[in-house]
Amino acid sequence: MTPSHKSRPRILLSRLSKKTGTRTVTPHEILDLTAFCSIDGVLVRSANAIPHASRTLQFLQRNSIPFILLTNGGGNHESERVKDLSCKLDVKLDTSMFVQSHTPFAELVHGENSLRDKCIMVVGGEGGRCRDVAEMYGFTNVVTPGDIYAAYPEIWPFSKPFLQDYYKSFARALPKPIDSASPEESLKIDAVFVYNDPRDWGLDLQVILDVLLSREGVMGTYSAKNGDRSLPNCGYLQDNQPPLYFSNPDLLWAAHYHLSRLGQGGFRESLEGLWRAVTAHSHGTPELYKTVIGKPYRETYSFAENLLMRHRDSLFGSATPLRRVYMVGDNPESDIRGANNYDSPHGVEWVSLLTRTGVFRDRPGHTPTWEPRAIVDDVRAAVQYALKDTAWDQGLDQLD
Repeated sequence: MTPSHKSRPRILLSRLSKKTGTRTVTPHEILDLTAFCSIDGVLVRSANAIPHASRTLQFLQRNSIPFILLTNGGGNHESERVKDLSCKLDVKLDTSMFVQSHTPFAELVHGENSLRDKCIMVVGGEGGRCRDVAEMYGFTNVVTPGDIYAAYPEIWPFSKPFLQDYYKSFARALPKPIDSASPEESLKIDAVFVYNDPRDWGLDLQVILDVLLSREGVMGTYSAKNGDRSLPNCGYLQDNQPPLYFSNPDLLWAAHYHLSRLGQGGFRESLEGLWRAVTAHSHGTPELYKTVIGKPYRETYSFAENLLMRHRDSLFGSATPLRRVYMVGDNPESDIRGANNYDSPHGVEWVSLLTRTGVFRDRPGHTPTWEPRAIVDDVRAAVQYALKDTAWDQGLDQLD
């Protein structure tokens, strides 16, 4: 986590349900057989299952080998994504073994500083789906840039071609108007969340900048503290502006196209660049305060590790402590970097395995920025590696 990242929400973990129809596993067999699997680029690519993914997960379930699916993707509620993946992979999954990039945001409706009834702005995703997800998490007052644009199209005139057919299909009335003449009655944003990859970068960047430059998050205002070099950060973000959260740091992701595409990390980098340009007149380097969660950040791996430990306890009891985890991923910058850098407080060894089925391209003379323990062809080969690494060979031929 870079110094600019504020503290992230503390996550409460749920226990996974025990699967039925699996064989009995003795304690000496299970000590080191645990796995995390990335989804996009490891199990599926775009809308299609990657070869051998289904059979590999079925093998893990038949042999009571715990695994968690951990993704920087999102955009739909966990229940919808699990249902879709279960169908595509022909494997029975449930939400308790599935973590999306924005899953931790659900915890922000709890606690002393709950955002449950605050006005939050949710950015990204198709139409109003991410708003729906936020409301299913328990947030009660959610607006989107599309709502703002539908009410005030002059805020970003370049999205006019999308107004009737796209934005008005899901936009809702704003809870308050934007009225610079009466700020106390104007729309006030209390937090900004980027749940998924934005579809209209221009509009979303403009609206987020408006919020960050405002007075106390009140739309249509501009903080008098901006550019004041007598204040910390040259006065920027010193006027009770709302916190900014990103759920996914991935610059690139494995889409259906043969070359990797820009992800939410690309959007964040664009915002960072615009922030530097907009604040350059202050003759300083004002920082863009933000919280970023998802792989490769430590908190995400700690969250995943605790989840897996509870899962193992539910299957085998606490007498079989977790000693080793195999992280199977396709992205060196997120999956492998996170696993390599994670220092488990429980003494668990994290082993990173990089597949050739996603973002990573194995070229002669090229090594990934973050080197894994091994580079393998696919998730099946990764599980074969893990089984051999732990000298566990029962049923290994089922994966051949």
